[in-house]
Amino acid sequence: MKRVSTKSWLCASAAAACLAAAGAVGFTFQSPPLSSSVHEANELTLASLRPGKDTFAAAEKKYKAKYLRTSAKKDDPKEKDDPKEKADPNEKEWWDSCNGRSLKLELDAKGVIQGVTVSAMAPRGGDCKPGENFGEQFWVTGRGLKLGDPRDRIIDLYGEPNSSGPSVKGTRELEFLFYTFDWAGSDVPQVMEVFCERSTGKVLEITLAFPGL
Repeated sequence: MKRVSTKSWLCASAAAACLAAAGAVGFTFQSPPLSSSVHEANELTLASLRPGKDTFAAAEKKYKAKYLRTSAKKDDPKEKDDPKEKADPNEKEWWDSCNGRSLKLELDAKGVIQGVTVSAMAPRGGDCKPGENFGEQFWVTGRGLKLGDPRDRIIDLYGEPNSSGPSVKGTRELEFLFYTFDWAGSDVPQVMEVFCERSTGKVLEITLAFPGL
């Protein structure tokens, strides 16, 4: 599965918010007009990390270095790292290749986390040994939304999204839900993106971002 790294950030004003090209892992998305959703709750953390506050150093203390990929450009975790291939210093990624899950961080120049993405769409591979899979704290938001949850769980926790619509990542047909939290203040993460599998409604990917505008 070809991975294409792009960035998705929020353009906000007092009158409206506009959605930029979203995501990681190549996909297409057409956004309908933003709706005036009821603000149920905002979100502060994903994978026990808070964008805009926590640093990569804090993440290294939480998660095992042996699962950290040294090259963020590889598609297959079974492939050996090429010393000639330069990893993006502003992207760090942990892989659970046994279960096909990943944790990705986007950092600013000072190493402060700007975005956290957890995904159940990573390639699988490698030998899987009992007890070596990642803990559940990798895959859950502060309010309890986790990979594999049904779509209704998202609405129960956060209310209706500001925008939603069909999307495609690789060969997967998905539904994209987009939340803005600028109403909660400028010191909290401003954007949450959730991708659900269209056929089952299950959450496959979550991004929480504190964009440096």
